[in-house]
Amino acid sequence: MTGFILRVLACVMAVGFPAGTVFAVNIETVPVGNPGNVGELSGSGAGGWGPDRVCGAVDYTYNIGKYEVTASQYCEFLNKVAKTDTYGLYNTVMANAQYGSGISRSGSSGSYTYTVNSAFVNRPVNYVSWGDSARFANWLHNNQPTGAQGASTTERGAYTLDGATSDAALLAVNRNSNWKWAITSEDEWYKAAYYNPATSSYYDYPTSSNNVPGRDLNDVSGNNANYYGNPHPIQSPYYTTVAGEFQNSDSPYGTFDQGGNVWEWNESVLFGSYRGLRGGSVICNGGPLLASNRHDLNCSPTYESYYLGFRVSEVPEPAMIVMLSLAGVGILRRKRA
Repeated sequence: MTGFILRVLACVMAVGFPAGTVFAVNIETVPVGNPGNVGELSGSGAGGWGPDRVCGAVDYTYNIGKYEVTASQYCEFLNKVAKTDTYGLYNTVMANAQYGSGISRSGSSGSYTYTVNSAFVNRPVNYVSWGDSARFANWLHNNQPTGAQGASTTERGAYTLDGATSDAALLAVNRNSNWKWAITSEDEWYKAAYYNPATSSYYDYPTSSNNVPGRDLNDVSGNNANYYGNPHPIQSPYYTTVAGEFQNSDSPYGTFDQGGNVWEWNESVLFGSYRGLRGGSVICNGGPLLASNRHDLNCSPTYESYYLGFRVSEVPEPAMIVMLSLAGVGILRRKRA
């Protein structure tokens, strides 16, 4: 039976992925279960900021990035699809070795290459717009292909972009039903950050706490985050901290840095003109880390800045071995019959 399963698995892998395919970017995720949980009010009516909305209710199981998308992951994406950077996925300010994300570009259009400063490999990418984030998600959805920016790489997948670059066009984009990877929805983000499945209730902060986080890099007791305070920046000369740097400061589901570091894009649209942001950043005090705060910072989906990054969600893969085992049992039974 074991040999049968392994042979079937080999066939499935051979059919599903072309020979020589390399999945260079590994997005570490954590599972978010407890489907059908009840949401809670967020916004000005909950004592925070922004239009009122019940957030956090998700009726399906999903995986979410344990960390924000990093500079090294985004650099690999650029090397795969931006030899000619048709849709402006790279911002030259990324190369700044203080408040950028350390990604440099060399060469000329048609043969661009990208490298990341070793100090930024595991820090969050920044200077990415909502549109850039959607194209990265499409690339993940399409199994990280190499090639020009087009339907098979960045323009189709979780989102149908087809060259959308204006604010109006990007505001009209919605997640497709067959998505595999996507920018986190506001509900996915909120649930992973604040929901405590042990008590079926929500924390105020995404560090498994109802108390304002500290800013201590060396505090192993937990409840710390990278936001504005004294000293600033907290890890001079860099404004962002390394992913997961704050020990024991994860959410109930095991995500890190959903509070502070960089604001994270989500799929919501606020006031008809802006894409939603969550979690606060290094430029803000601890207030925006609160669950009750829904922000957009007047950021259109084409806006880029050193305080903007993103996180992705994934549809969980099926339990392949279990499925194949069951299929194998069925086949053997039919043969014996």
